[in-house]
Amino acid sequence: MNAHARTKAAIEEHWQASENGDIEVEHAIYTDDAVLDYPQSGERFRGRATIAAQRGGHPADRHFRVLRITGRDDLWVSECVITYDGAPSYSVSIMQFAEERVVHETQYFGDAFGAPPSRLALAEPMPGRQINGA
Repeated sequence: MNAHARTKAAIEEHWQASENGDIEVEHAIYTDDAVLDYPQSGERFRGRATIAAQRGGHPADRHFRVLRITGRDDLWVSECVITYDGAPSYSVSIMQFAEERVVHETQYFGDAFGAPPSRLALAEPMPGRQINGA
């Protein structure tokens, strides 16, 4: 397996472990001194143990669905839907790798919103989705 395939497989394993609640496997992808940033809240978490602790303490019932993983070399992007207590949040995770481990991740979150009437006549539904009006 080449480096590209190994990295993509590691990311897929990370997200599957997140869905399964397997904290050890979920966080094996990070270096000991990895950094996780949440730009919307301004939070930075430093170190694999800290990243795992903040996720492990989350009170919501969470589920993870990967929409797409793409990348090359040391920069990879995952588009996901993370459902918190039944409410979907769209997420983009940008992972920077060094020696096949994540050294820095930035996650952006966006809530679903309805399409305004002015765009409905121009839009078509994304595959597997329906357009929700505003």
